Amino acid sequence: MNKTVLAVAMAAIAGGANAQAVAPAYPDAAASDPAVLGWMRGSPPAPEKMIRYEDGSFLRFPQIRWTFSHVRELRPTAAVWHGSGPVAPLPVALTKLDDLRFDDDKGQSTTWADMLQRTYTDGIIVLHKGSVVYEKYFGVSTPVLPHSAFSITKSFIGLLAAMLAHEGKLDPNAPITAYVPEVKDSAYGDATVRQLMDMTIGVRYSENYADKQSEVWDYARAGGMVPAPPGYAGPKNFYEFLRGLKKEGQHGDAFAYKTANAEMLSWVVRRAAGKPVAELMSERIWSKLGAENDGYFQVDSAGMESGGGGLSLPLRDMARFGEMIRLGGKFNGQQIVPQAVVDDIRKGGDPARFAKAGYPDVPGYGKGYSYRNMWWVSHNGNGVFDARGIHGQRIYIDPKAEMVVVKFSSHPVASNLGNIPLTDRGFAALAGVLGKGE
Repeated sequence: MNKTVLAVAMAAIAGGANAQAVAPAYPDAAASDPAVLGWMRGSPPAPEKMIRYEDGSFLRFPQIRWTFSHVRELRPTAAVWHGSGPVAPLPVALTKLDDLRFDDDKGQSTTWADMLQRTYTDGIIVLHKGSVVYEKYFGVSTPVLPHSAFSITKSFIGLLAAMLAHEGKLDPNAPITAYVPEVKDSAYGDATVRQLMDMTIGVRYSENYADKQSEVWDYARAGGMVPAPPGYAGPKNFYEFLRGLKKEGQHGDAFAYKTANAEMLSWVVRRAAGKPVAELMSERIWSKLGAENDGYFQVDSAGMESGGGGLSLPLRDMARFGEMIRLGGKFNGQQIVPQAVVDDIRKGGDPARFAKAGYPDVPGYGKGYSYRNMWWVSHNGNGVFDARGIHGQRIYIDPKAEMVVVKFSSHPVASNLGNIPLTDRGFAALAGVLGKGE
């Protein structure tokens, strides 16, 4: 695996918001279509069409265009059960959107359909006022096949933590060690749960993929997300990895997006709830949505679900989830998430703390956006807030336009800076069109 591919692969594992790699010229969406290329077809597949965990080919491009919809075939997982109740219907009122025109991030006119191809879309669904107005699948993606959500996982973990806090089962102002005393000698020993939930933790955690001694490599090896080399003697699961992290900087001072914090919050949530995260998510959210299918978490060798980026979920069920959040936590005839929890997320965090991180502006978000309970909050005129995962995963909620967009992608560049400048202009144009129809 060459250095560029390694950088992209490690960015995929870590889920870093600003992770970037200098990418070579990649084949376009049509040329990299996994169904056309025939990855993993045959009994057995031809050697050149085989995708494996052991040799790292599962994280190369264009192989990732197959991998992201087939993680459970390569890695150990824990199911998020969808429950035994009836499926909640999604009304359908399809609208022709492919020819919708808008200016891209280079100031050139483009179309909705072109945007989908240019961002290597695997599946996309748009809800307006609860009805499906657009739904398409590409490559090997299908309505029922779970797709890697990457760092959207963090937003689920943050939501579960906020729900437990609302119920009094988790105190955001308490020290992390009140729930996980094992980390008293780590970076988290003097931090609070709230600082963890909003990612204002001072921890020495580098996501420099070119440096094999950086913490991101330890994280990936510990969780089994990349094969460990012969003679590896480092942390063998997320528990061991988190206990070894050291403090750097001051807690609560500034936003700093680091995947390790989501893994730590996942451990706190597991302790506060007294059960595995996959079970908790099924019990509190997934089984109540009227979902069609199970989701699943990747797990490490100790069975700990990856709270930083290990979720895979089906597109239509993600749309149900997004609509539930848009409606203030109510869906399928019940209040699934307390209204106060959703309101707190929509209110956002402290933009001043967020600004210290120096993140580039996101189209439509401007300079005032923030982060709350592991959700991104725009503070713009439409009140947009969203969950993001690298390579182009998105739950985009526009309350004013009454619109939810869920998008799965397999963009060759891991960093969302490779796709957000284009996709968000498309989402904003779509919101304008749907709003005019009211």
